[in-house]
Amino acid sequence: MAAIILAWNPELWDGWQPAYPEAVDLVAATGAFQAHWSVGRHRNIEAGSEAWLLLQGGQGRGLIGHATVTSEPYPGPHFRRPSATANYVEVVFDVLLPRGDEIPAAELLARVPGIPWKAVRGSGLAVPAGSEPALRTLWADHVLPSAQDPTLPVPGTLPGEAVTRVLANRYERDVRARRDCLEHHGLSCAACGFNFEAVYGEIGHEFIHVHHLVPVALLGPGYELDPLTDLVPLCANCHAMVHTRPDPIRPAELRRIIDASRAVAAEVATPEEEAALDEARRMLG
Repeated sequence: MAAIILAWNPELWDGWQPAYPEAVDLVAATGAFQAHWSVGRHRNIEAGSEAWLLLQGGQGRGLIGHATVTSEPYPGPHFRRPSATANYVEVVFDVLLPRGDEIPAAELLARVPGIPWKAVRGSGLAVPAGSEPALRTLWADHVLPSAQDPTLPVPGTLPGEAVTRVLANRYERDVRARRDCLEHHGLSCAACGFNFEAVYGEIGHEFIHVHHLVPVALLGPGYELDPLTDLVPLCANCHAMVHTRPDPIRPAELRRIIDASRAVAAEVATPEEEAALDEARRMLG
């Protein structure tokens, strides 16, 4: 499915809710920001398509964001002329750059010449398939990986079909909740005890995932996070393991699995540890 360009001219429309700088902060903190966007008269846009946000207007022009389209186009009142109609799509932004950090149009024209960057009119223009590799390379050169998990590819640098998305809920991505959790629990994995800084030195300083103990299905609309009791630090491996079941494995249970596995490897496992390991293998398939 073809990627598309979304146009944003703040001189014509600046109705971000919340305001754009706050949306930038939300994406940095949670990894996602949902919005609906006009695509003019375009109708042949598929859910799941990539979208690139192009800043326009006299105060700057350049590539400033990346998103995924999550709906088919649907009609609605035109954002400037309520008596007219336009088509809209739902999008989830996964990268929004601060104003001033956009990739300038001159560089876009030089490195991705297959797109008329200075002549894009409205939203919904399809990105030619032949231009996508150069666009992804340029994007990768400008956008830094997530500070929370630099092992994840920067959204937009790989084709959608090459990426398997593992969704963290927003509580795991909340910067303040993460800080409070780590101040309370420390920076070692709650399951295996791994500490990135102890092994890797300075480059591992403050690197650890946080895991939300309450299954997402049980989170009601009035749920309030307690980062001290609801979040625990986990290394990347253990975080992946706890999510191998629809009902996530508790870190304490995973710790027993690890201990039993280590005991078997050392050939000193008790019958109870061997039984626990056999059960764990059965659950993990």
